[in-house]
Parts: sequence; structure tokens; C-alpha cells
Amino acid sequence: MTETIVAIVVTHRRPDELAKSLDAVCAQSRRPDHLIVVDNDHDEHVRDLVAGQPIPTTYLGSRRNLGGAGGFALGMLHALSLGADWIWLADDDGRPQNSEVLTTLLDCAERHDLAEVSPMICDLDNPDKLAFPLRRGLSWRRYVSELRVEAELPDLMPGISHLFNGALFRAETLEAVGVPDLRLFFRGDETEVHRRLLRSGLPFGTCLQAVYLHPQGGDEFKPILGGKMHAQYPDNDTKRYFTYRNRGYLQAQPGMRKLLLQEWLRYGWYFLISRRDPAGLREWIRLRRLGRRERFSRGERLQR
Repeated sequence: MTETIVAIVVTHRRPDELAKSLDAVCAQSRRPDHLIVVDNDHDEHVRDLVAGQPIPTTYLGSRRNLGGAGGFALGMLHALSLGADWIWLADDDGRPQNSEVLTTLLDCAERHDLAEVSPMICDLDNPDKLAFPLRRGLSWRRYVSELRVEAELPDLMPGISHLFNGALFRAETLEAVGVPDLRLFFRGDETEVHRRLLRSGLPFGTCLQAVYLHPQGGDEFKPILGGKMHAQYPDNDTKRYFTYRNRGYLQAQPGMRKLLLQEWLRYGWYFLISRRDPAGLREWIRLRRLGRRERFSRGERLQR
């Protein structure tokens, strides 16, 4: 293969986890041609760690925390400037399950002529379980076996993709859909790019033969109505701020507005019936309003 693959890892104050991620990325049977690490803490120890990798590297230390959105945007633009044909994304707290993940993703993308392909994102401690639950209609899928049984194709779920953990993009795809929105900082930036992918009409999907390991993230999704629906409730104020503010912005965008009624029903039920927390509902409404009005100042979180 003569095409150039550039891997991008975004990190922030997790050097031990980053080291494991870089080991797995660089151990691929088809190694990336170049590795870019965006460090949102501009840490000299991280720079030295990156310099010690067995493939060509670029360390991009940022003296301002750009978040996941800004970090991936910076890395993607730098990868394009290097002449990348493919861009493979990773995070500091996750890693490919084995040395064949990149090869498997490339084969799947070529076989199905995909603009983007993602691996299944599985629980780091229990790889048979998904790290993030996937809703199909009114049912939630939490295990790898459920996805594979339901799939129409033996190796691909078309039109479904979890970004950015392990996601592989063609360079032309990023030219068509753009890079993540810096304003979102983190939480929802991957959903926004997924929205653009859908509206672009480009083919994409999840490869059912590739696994990317990630810490379990399903605990934030609280069941309501007997488990038929869920409401996301992160475990601290900062995560809730960015999650709800960004959702307010996203659901005001074309392609997402159809979810508005369902969103109000879900969170109204969760805060008023499940939590009996009217103040929580008022805060949820306030944060959604900030996003809908595109009030993206991070300082707003501190001015309440």
C-alpha cells in the first residue's frame, strides 16, 4: 500500500494511559506512516514520550486546552498538511484491541468503498460488552454479539459509526465534512461530525471485525420508562455543562431537529419523575438555551 496513513492521538494529563495507547497504535501490523500527538497540557514528559516512538512523530503541544474537539481539529489539519491519504483517530484512554485493527479497517473501507469506518468500541475490562450502548429503535444494544446477530452484512453496519475512537477517515472525507468544531470543546463534537457525515451522503459504517477498547461509558445513561428510553446524566457539573449545552446547539441544527420532542419528553420525565429534581430540569433548560443561542463562552460555566 502506497497511501499515507497518519494517526492522531489527543491527550490531556494522562501520560500512563497515553503510553499504552501509543504502544498499541505503533504495534499495528500495518504501521501508520506518521503519528501526531496533540497535548492539551504542553507537558515536556509527554513530548519526550512521543519522541521515543518507533515511527515518525509530530508533537503538538498546546498552551491552551483545546478540548477533544479542538485537539482533533488541530491534528486533522496538520495531517492533511502532511499529505495524509487516511487519518486514523485515537484517544489517550483507549487503544486498538490487537495489531490487526488498522489493517482490518482499511480492508473494510476498501471492500465497501467507505468514506469513513469505525471499529466497535468495547469495554476495556469486558471486551464482549460495548463501551457505549447503541440504541436501535426502542431497544438498546449493549453487547457485541447483539450487533453481529442483527447485522445485514457479515462485516459492516452501514450508516452507523461511533466517533472518534479508532475512526478511520479518508482525507477527501474531511475536505467534504470538515473538522470538529472548536466551540464544542468536548462532549457532542463527535455527534456533530457524525451529523455532517449523514448529511454529506458519503458512505460510512462500523466494521464488525475490528475492536477499539475504551473505559465503560454507559453508566451515564440512566434508564427510564422501564429501560425503553434513557437520559444522559454525567457524574459532575463540568461534564453536564458541556453535554447539555452542546446538545442544545446540536439539536437546533439541520438533521437533528426531529429529536427535539423526544428530548423534552425524556429529560422532563427523568428530572421530574425519576429524580424528583425540578432544579435539575431548570438547569438543563438553561444549558440547552445557551447552546441553541450559540453562547459558547467557557466562562459562562463559572459565572452562574
